[in-house]
Amino acid sequence: MSETITHTRRPKKLSILTIVPLLAFIFSTAALNSPVNAPARSTSSLDEVMQLRTYITGYAQNFLGLRYRYAGRSPMTGFDCSGFTSYILGEFAVKVSASSATQSKQGKKIALSNVQPGDLLFFGRRGAIQHVAMVVENTEEGIYAVHSTCTRGIIVENINKSSYWKPRLLYARDVISDQVQLPFVDMLL
Repeated sequence: MSETITHTRRPKKLSILTIVPLLAFIFSTAALNSPVNAPARSTSSLDEVMQLRTYITGYAQNFLGLRYRYAGRSPMTGFDCSGFTSYILGEFAVKVSASSATQSKQGKKIALSNVQPGDLLFFGRRGAIQHVAMVVENTEEGIYAVHSTCTRGIIVENINKSSYWKPRLLYARDVISDQVQLPFVDMLL
């Protein structure tokens, strides 16, 4: 049986009280950071991308418990796996397909040992993509991911401790880094 992440291990969810000040900051500083004048990636820029990744995965966890719906792409009706990842990333202006097979070809392939929050994990058999999940955190205990499952709806679980998901894990892709203009506030212009 798979192990779900405990309440004490979940990253903090974003609330409206977190999102409103973030948006105010983004729009107040947007004029200072045009994509044309964006600086080379510095340590602070990389920190901003990591902060964005944390916001994305925190937002995704606001939907824990929402039911699965085949071909679902809305919080009003429910999500399938790729509808969920597409919706969440789209809320942060990261464009990916609503199809897991197409998502599996977007961004750049990365080693499972190097996954970061917001990266996508792909599952299947014999190379055929059957499922997608989003990394929440990568720890010594394993890769925790949020995903929409047929039987349990949207959950967070340790993929490495799941007897169902671990043998089906094929690879991971970073769909965020290449789409984010740094500093990350520029992405919402």
